[in-house]
Amino acid sequence: MTESSYKYLYRIDSPADLRKLSQQELVGYCDELRRFIIEQLALNPGHLGSSLGVVELTAALHYVFDTPYDKLIWDVGHQAYAHKIITGRRDSFRMNRKLNGLSGFPKMEESAYDAFGGGHASTSISAALGIATATALRGERRHAVAVIGDGALTGGLAFEGLNNAGAANTDLLVILNDNRMAIDPNVGALKEYLLSISTSKRYNAVKNRAWAHMERTPRLRRLIQKVGNALKQGFLQQSNLFESLRFRYFGPVDGHDVGQLTRVLQDLKEIKGPKLLHVLTVKGKGYSPAERDQKIWHAPGVFNPETGEAKVNYEEEDYSEVTAQYLLKKMEEDSRVVTITSGTPAVLGFTPDRRKEAGKQFVDVGIAEEHAVALASGIAANGGKPVYGVYSTFIQRSYDQLSQDLCINNNPAVLLVFWGTLSGMNDVTHLCFFDIPLISNIPNMVYLAPTCKEEYLAMLEWSIRQNEYPVAIRVPATDVITCGEPVETDYSVLNRYKVTHRGSKVAILALGSFYGLGQSVASLLKEKANIDATLINPRYITGVDNELMDELKADHELVITLEDGVLDGGFGEKIARYYGATNMKVLNFGAKKEFVDRYDIQEFLRANHLTDEQIVEDITAVIG
Repeated sequence: MTESSYKYLYRIDSPADLRKLSQQELVGYCDELRRFIIEQLALNPGHLGSSLGVVELTAALHYVFDTPYDKLIWDVGHQAYAHKIITGRRDSFRMNRKLNGLSGFPKMEESAYDAFGGGHASTSISAALGIATATALRGERRHAVAVIGDGALTGGLAFEGLNNAGAANTDLLVILNDNRMAIDPNVGALKEYLLSISTSKRYNAVKNRAWAHMERTPRLRRLIQKVGNALKQGFLQQSNLFESLRFRYFGPVDGHDVGQLTRVLQDLKEIKGPKLLHVLTVKGKGYSPAERDQKIWHAPGVFNPETGEAKVNYEEEDYSEVTAQYLLKKMEEDSRVVTITSGTPAVLGFTPDRRKEAGKQFVDVGIAEEHAVALASGIAANGGKPVYGVYSTFIQRSYDQLSQDLCINNNPAVLLVFWGTLSGMNDVTHLCFFDIPLISNIPNMVYLAPTCKEEYLAMLEWSIRQNEYPVAIRVPATDVITCGEPVETDYSVLNRYKVTHRGSKVAILALGSFYGLGQSVASLLKEKANIDATLINPRYITGVDNELMDELKADHELVITLEDGVLDGGFGEKIARYYGATNMKVLNFGAKKEFVDRYDIQEFLRANHLTDEQIVEDITAVIG
């Protein structure tokens, strides 16, 4: 679409411009904003469904509040695209999530309108409370608004924020964006509670009449109090959860009626103290393919905007599919096996049909990684066989539970860490290469790094069967590779590395997903320098094979380590420390410790000397 096809979109370069629109024009602007997001994301993939669901809400918030003086904090940030477009980033939106372009999430240094960086879920209430607290200390009168989804509300941090804000009587507005979805459909008792509120006919009839009156009466506070008490006592027959936490609860309201939203928000501006507005939205609103299949359209990739047809084929086997097939068979054989996910069942390949097939042996705890780890440890403590699958970026949230609840108790739970790699998600909020230092340095933990499908399945089988250790497996972040040779099935003798080729002079320890890089380095080293290097598959991230490392001293000058993650605190440092007092030279290859955002993977690898050519050059420079 050309600029001329839009009546309103290109007139709005800031929220100040937005506020010049009439209510009728605001409706038209929202329609154009939604169309623009669809057009842009069809060419440049991003988080579509969430952003489409909050178009009207975003417009209403910027229409009513004086941003950026008033602070708007987005939880996660999946839904912040409309926010970015309204706040002066429309023309640069084509570079969303690209190198040197816009961040895929709110980012403070990108814009004054991004009041707080967003990435992982459940943080917005605490952040907004902090901003509101600082505002009060300075004696200012500026509003702090936190937008949080019903999926993110299941995270414990959200309730910590609500509890503190209510007790402190802080001037704070929380917008609960209730679309009954996280990445997958939302789960848990909270979902059912919100549903009971939003579908109660008597509740909504009274609320609707109340809102109508509020638009016409100056006695807003008194009416709100009366309505709230009546609803609590008479219609829900229980205390409202949010009001129990000392929040004034309003809603539910239609999140796609921009006129009603602006009127309600304008009223709420005049009410001090902690308050929560319950907004009902539809994920993917306004684009029928996204409304029909909300999970797929959470982040769909490149697609045809006219037909909704995907332009990328995802039908190749991956490790999620391998995992699901194995676990379903295992659960059928052994009723003690329980598969756990924290709001991302797709990481384990568990489609709705597979979840149904697994029954009670499949548990989705929602966005609650800390709870997932503690739950798994509890199951293991009582003889169960829990397997928790999680993306590398999200396991960071549960360090305390990994240490305190799992490893101190030494319970034999199994963790499957997916996408642990430099080449996975590249948003700064979702980096997946800090898991090796985080997990591998906790006592009692055994962290394994398979190199192929057969080795992964053998490690998974052993991990479930054994009862001695908590075990984590760094699932290969590659295409599914078949070894084509037998693999060991018993990993109970810890820290025994596997020599896959015996050479001399140079030893290459190629960990997990970087085993293929190790093969390439060995081949190139032979070609360029006539060095027949020893190639080793370490398998264990958490320890050193002392016996093998000592053997290498006899006929090797240099040991190199290759790991698909950051060097600081990583696998390579264990090897370097072991050889520290000896004559053995050691080179560690991995990424330096830094936050990077929207990087090009090939440039990133070159910057960290992680191409086979660079590694061979570094080797020959050391040993001549």
